[in-house]
Amino acid sequence: MFFRKSGLLPKNRVVRHTLYRLLLAAPMLPLAACGPSEDCSTGPESLTVDGVGYESDGKVSCARCPLDSIGHHALNCFEAAAGGKTTCYYYACSSDGRRPEGLRESLQHEQACELGALYAHVAWLEAASVPAFLRLADELAAHGAPKALVKAARRAAGDEVRHTRAMQALARRHGALMPEVDLPPFQPRSLEAMCTENAVEGCVRETFGALVTGWQARTAGDAEVRRALEPISRDELRHAELAWAVDAWAAERLTSPERERIRQARREALSALEHEVGSQPPPEHFVREAGVPSREQALGLLQGLAVLVV
Repeated sequence: MFFRKSGLLPKNRVVRHTLYRLLLAAPMLPLAACGPSEDCSTGPESLTVDGVGYESDGKVSCARCPLDSIGHHALNCFEAAAGGKTTCYYYACSSDGRRPEGLRESLQHEQACELGALYAHVAWLEAASVPAFLRLADELAAHGAPKALVKAARRAAGDEVRHTRAMQALARRHGALMPEVDLPPFQPRSLEAMCTENAVEGCVRETFGALVTGWQARTAGDAEVRRALEPISRDELRHAELAWAVDAWAAERLTSPERERIRQARREALSALEHEVGSQPPPEHFVREAGVPSREQALGLLQGLAVLVV
């Protein structure tokens, strides 16, 4: 693979062209929100359960909320006004950042509103990406990767620190706080294991996340959200390019069976992401205020990305 003498990664024209083309086409897709259709109720936005639990500080605990239909924890929960019930809210299709191995799901406590909980959740994912990129940089160096790849991974970690702060500011604006990132210590792993995570979290989820962030930066009804996400979307595009650069570099060092297993991991990750997006349509005010793509829009974007993944 060719690397510039400056040490910077070359732009990936295929990735950039694909994302730019999809962003230009996206406004033509139908803007759909949940209505009376039975199909739109798949993957509930909220559930009401008996038996309110409390934390030691007196706040409502989300621990009694069941997992949703695809195994996600509640994004937020509130004590009902009467009857001793807790209302649990779900929306876990955010693809921002790179989830590190062993990341434990957070349980958020009572927030001022659902939008605040959304931004706090995204901030949490961005914060978790910092150690993920630092680990990637260390592993690339250990496996003898070009310095440009190592440098790009460390730069990405710094980007994620800024992203975390920006999303925390949006969360605080809505009265929400970012949960703590809970990670076990990292263990050494093989080149194939590192590349499998890169394929899933980078080539699929992070590439889709770059596309979604670019979409939000253009369509969010909240001007402050657009201003915050515009520079983040440029960074996330570089992170997607890094993932594909790592994939291309490693392909020359892996055996044919190892390469095929990594390709299969990408395909399975895309299929899982399609299921998540199709099962959980975002609340209408997420679409309107935060610019989150509707289910139909997100599925259209994923179909466009399939040419990169398969």
